[in-house]
Amino acid sequence: MLPFYEQKLGFKITEINSTYYTIPSPKSFEGMIKKTSPGFEFTIKAHKSMTHDIRDKDTGAFIDNKDAFDRFLYAIEPLKKENRLTAVLAQFPYSFHAVKDNYDYLLTFKERLKDIPLVVEFRNYYWHSERGLTFLKENNIGYCIVDEPKLKGLMPYNPTATTDLGYFRFHGRNANWFDASVAERYDYLYTPDDLKIFVSDIKKISGATRHTLVMFNNCHAGKSVRNAIEMLKLIEG
Repeated sequence: MLPFYEQKLGFKITEINSTYYTIPSPKSFEGMIKKTSPGFEFTIKAHKSMTHDIRDKDTGAFIDNKDAFDRFLYAIEPLKKENRLTAVLAQFPYSFHAVKDNYDYLLTFKERLKDIPLVVEFRNYYWHSERGLTFLKENNIGYCIVDEPKLKGLMPYNPTATTDLGYFRFHGRNANWFDASVAERYDYLYTPDDLKIFVSDIKKISGATRHTLVMFNNCHAGKSVRNAIEMLKLIEG
């Protein structure tokens, strides 16, 4: 699948999401490296023990999860060693509020990754603030630009970059977001007219950053691939 993705479909990067559920062995990434060309890049989604399961359910206190970070970093070391790792994507849940100890946790997260670029995706609207963006800029943490359903509480579309890495992530616009199953949530196909609206913003961010990534997460039934191919043609055309 991976050689087809690169050679036949023409993509130069992929976002690995399975690492949210399971931290694989380094051999998994060694295999991916062998199946792709030297210029092919990867972004890796942080494991849920690093973004979601971070507080004790009874006390609300943070769990000591340094071991999870150590295992995660050990797993992705082959990508880093071969200069194939573009960034780690940390997607936090709706319950991750914009409060002081969560700001502190982001600093801890960044520190544990050391020199690996970090991009953060928020789900809770209250991170959509000048304070939040300024914090990310001051601490060299990337901001993930999302397009998702325009529902109360979710993050709005905000085309901006806080580091030299731009990161767009398209989830689709399923209005049944909060109640749908995972498959249903991402069962959405952008129309050509939908995609055209984003082209100017993508080019603007690309012109202001060293590197800009455009990812589609509307992955049900291959719709992300269809939309990515269409977007690539729009950008390059």
